[in-house]
Amino acid sequence: MLCALAAGTALAGCMLTTPKVDVREPTTVRPPLAGGAAYAAQAPVASDGSIFQVASFRGLFEDRRARLVGDIMTIQIQEKTSAKQSSNSSVDRAGTSEAKVSALPFLKPATAAKVGERLGMGAETNNTFEGKGATGSDNEFTGTITVTVIEVLANGNLMVAGEKQVGINQNVETLRFSGVVNPASVLPGNVVNSTQVADARLEVRGQGDIGRAQTAGWLTRFFLSFLPI
Repeated sequence: MLCALAAGTALAGCMLTTPKVDVREPTTVRPPLAGGAAYAAQAPVASDGSIFQVASFRGLFEDRRARLVGDIMTIQIQEKTSAKQSSNSSVDRAGTSEAKVSALPFLKPATAAKVGERLGMGAETNNTFEGKGATGSDNEFTGTITVTVIEVLANGNLMVAGEKQVGINQNVETLRFSGVVNPASVLPGNVVNSTQVADARLEVRGQGDIGRAQTAGWLTRFFLSFLPI
């Protein structure tokens, strides 16, 4: 019994763990050596000399834009999303019905009319419905992170990824980013706006006392795993 309870508790804890963003890994990479796998498609492959180095070679008339594995660029994070939706509905229905008795057997018309007035029947209905709904979301995130080119795709686009950690007292803030950058979008100084990054993955996590304070305990997560509300 105790084993089953322990297993259920562990399972509940796993089911209610905080979701994570699927950031591309590794978040950094070193430039390949001369003649490495990244240069296998280039023929012929030049060898390193006393001054010339394959990994760091740049043409005389070539700018310093990031284009090779191991190059770095700066991502200007300017993410802002806003969504709003509202709906209104109204229904009104009314109905009235009446019934009168104008004649009764064995009674004179005048007497039947008086009795009909006393037995007069009527019905009235009135139905009204009104509904309103609204929902909205507004998120904004700004910042800067420097990433590394971890892969050059066949069409020349750059797969980038990076991670930044900041420790303050007993807490650690981690910012991770990955995505695909078109070299044509790279501005002078190797700066790219996050809105021009495809398949962008952005994650901010805090570890420490503040993170633990914002996480429900394992017993709370266990009961929340099967409670209907």
